[in-house]
Amino acid sequence: MAGNSARRGAIKKTGKGNPTAGSGGRVRRGLEGKGPTPKAKDREGHKAYKAAKKTEQSRSARPRRAPRAGGDSEWIAGRNSVVEALRAHMPVTTVYVAEGAERDGRLREVFRIVADRGIALLEVGRNELDRLTGGAVHQGLAAKVPPYEYAHPGDLLDRAAEVREQPLIVALDSVTDPRNLGAVVRSAAGFGAHGVLIPERRAAGMTASAWKTSAGAAARVPVAQATNLTRQLKAYQEAGCMVVGLAADGDVALPDLDLADGPLVIVVGSEGKGLSRLVAETCDQLVSIPMVNSLESLNAGVAASVTLYAVAERRGTLSR
Repeated sequence: MAGNSARRGAIKKTGKGNPTAGSGGRVRRGLEGKGPTPKAKDREGHKAYKAAKKTEQSRSARPRRAPRAGGDSEWIAGRNSVVEALRAHMPVTTVYVAEGAERDGRLREVFRIVADRGIALLEVGRNELDRLTGGAVHQGLAAKVPPYEYAHPGDLLDRAAEVREQPLIVALDSVTDPRNLGAVVRSAAGFGAHGVLIPERRAAGMTASAWKTSAGAAARVPVAQATNLTRQLKAYQEAGCMVVGLAADGDVALPDLDLADGPLVIVVGSEGKGLSRLVAETCDQLVSIPMVNSLESLNAGVAASVTLYAVAERRGTLSR
């Protein structure tokens, strides 16, 4: 029957209860504003959006991670050791003094330094200090150092880019003596390197001994860790760096190194075995350091220092 709204497919003609009638319902909602116009970089199809997406993809191509701590906090025990650590500007968080400890010149110097730098100073019982330091010979004085925060390997390239310089990085291949690591960090700071790269495993880390040997340079030069040294060296090569390894039987003598002016990674081998096979095969060149006599090799710290000096001289960055 005509006008029978109950039949199947019929449309109700009255406005009552019908959201499509009048100016209300869906019509009114359709007239409502949709908020501010999105920025160009947020609108798909816009050239600004495509450019931002491309930049994001290029950044994500290099995996990043948060800086990692190098293990548990360390204890430095003994008056001379604590004084040397404070003089080297190690990031000491707390100094502990045993009750009744004899006040000598070293202890007075420690008190002065911690007061100047705002470092916490706690007085504890001698037995408690024995327990905290694991029974070390502390002479009534110890200091607590937090774990070292390692940089990401890519940060070393970024650091060079920030100062608009050709990257100069020192990589250590299984160097196990922390004093050698500290010496390399010190030389890296002295000759303008942008950072030091070490493997995560089977290598020295930034311990208290390495910090002290660096004589404060560890606070200025970042040290990064690589899960796989060979893979990271290849990543540096892909970023445009030339990788040279130091070897006694190198094809090129250090004074003839033509790569010193460009982006460069210098790889120093371990104290006894030198460069590992895979690392040596990855290097673009193997470089030898000429010596007067038949001395077999220099230790890692000295070899790195000599090479960094030669590179800095070639680049003309040494202060006269």
